[in-house]
Amino acid sequence: MRRLNRKKTLNLMKELDAFPKVPESYVETSASGGTVSLIAFTTMAFLTIMEFMVYRDTWMKYEYEVDKDFTSKLRINIDITVAMKCQYVGADVLDLAETMVASADGLAYEPVIFELSPQQREWQRMLQLIQSRLQEEHSLQDVIFKSAFRSASTALPPREDNSLQPPDACRIHGHLYVNKVAGNFHITVGKAIPHPRGHAHLAALVSHEAYNFSHRIDHLSFGELIPGIINPLDGTEKIASDHNQMFQYFITVVPTKLHTYEISAETHQFSVTERERVINHAAGSHGVSGIFMKYDISSLMVTVTEEHMPFWQFLVRLCGIIGGIFSTTGILHGIGRFIVEIICCRFRLGSYKSISVPLPDGHINNHLPLTTDNVHMESSEAKMYHEVNILI
Repeated sequence: MRRLNRKKTLNLMKELDAFPKVPESYVETSASGGTVSLIAFTTMAFLTIMEFMVYRDTWMKYEYEVDKDFTSKLRINIDITVAMKCQYVGADVLDLAETMVASADGLAYEPVIFELSPQQREWQRMLQLIQSRLQEEHSLQDVIFKSAFRSASTALPPREDNSLQPPDACRIHGHLYVNKVAGNFHITVGKAIPHPRGHAHLAALVSHEAYNFSHRIDHLSFGELIPGIINPLDGTEKIASDHNQMFQYFITVVPTKLHTYEISAETHQFSVTERERVINHAAGSHGVSGIFMKYDISSLMVTVTEEHMPFWQFLVRLCGIIGGIFSTTGILHGIGRFIVEIICCRFRLGSYKSISVPLPDGHINNHLPLTTDNVHMESSEAKMYHEVNILI
C-alpha cells in the first residue's frame, strides 16, 4: 500500500510539473540562436554586476517633523580670526530673552598673525573650492554625511613657519551654550560689560584708526561638533574696505538628527545670507562697526537616515533581470527568424518561372519551372509517351 501511495503521489507530482523536459533529440540548435544566447548572457552578467553595485550603495532619506524640544541649550562652535589685537575686541551673545552670554564662558582669545602661511592658504583655497561645488551640487552633502568621522579634519592646520612677525590679529575660538531662541552673536570693539538695559562695550578707549574688521571664519557650527562636516561659512574670508564697516550674517538654524552606519548624532544645519556695508552716519548708514551673526531657530527638525536596499529586494530585482532578458531575447529571436524566413521564401519564389511545354497529345503544361532537372524530366516523359503510342 505504501508503494502504491508513493507511486500515485509521484504520478500526481509529474502531472503538476510546470517545466516539462524536452528530449535532446528534439532540440534543434542554430548559429543565430547561439549568437542571441551569447548576447543575452553577456547582458545578464553586465546588469547583474551593476545591480550588485546598486545593492552595495546607500542613500540618505530625509524626514521632517516639528521640533518639540525647546528646553535644551544650543551649542555654538566658533573659530574666527579678526584683524585686530585681542585687547581691542570683544565677543558675546544676546538672545531675544535679553540673556547675555559673555565670551568668558567658553571662548578663548589667542593673538595670531592674520596673514596665512602657504600651507594654510592652500587649505583655505581647497575649502573654498569645496564650498563652491556644494552650492552647485547639493547631492554632495549626502557624501559628506556618509563620510563623517572618516574624513580628514576640516580645522585650519597650524603654521609650519616660525615667523618673527608680531601678532596683528586675534583668534576667537571655543564654544558657547545659549538658549534655544533667536539671538545675536557679535564681535565688536571693546570688551562687553553688563548693563541694566542690555549690555554695552567699552569702545571709547579704542581709536577709530585701529578699527579693522577684516576677518576669516575657519569654523562656525551649531550643535554637536562632528569632524568631517563642512558648514556653509567654513573658509569664508572678508576684507574690510573701511575702518567703520559692518558685516552681517543672517542665519537660519535647522535641528538635524543624523543616523548613518558610522555615527548617530544630533546636530544642526544652517543656511546663511550675507550683507556688508560701511557705517556713515552723514549718509544715513547707521549702526555699529563689527561682525554680527543673527541666528534664528527653525521650528522643523530634519532626520537624515542612511538606508540600504534589503537583500530580498535585491533577489527580486535580480530575478526580474534574468527572466526579462530571457523572455525578451526569445521573442526577438523568434520575430527575427520569422522575418528572415518570409524574405528568403519570397526570393525563392521569385527564382521560379512558369513555362509552356507542349505535350504530344496537343495539351500544354504551364506548371513546371524552368530548371535543368525539370527539362530533362519533361524530355524523359515525352519519350516514354511516344514509346507507348508506338506499342499501341
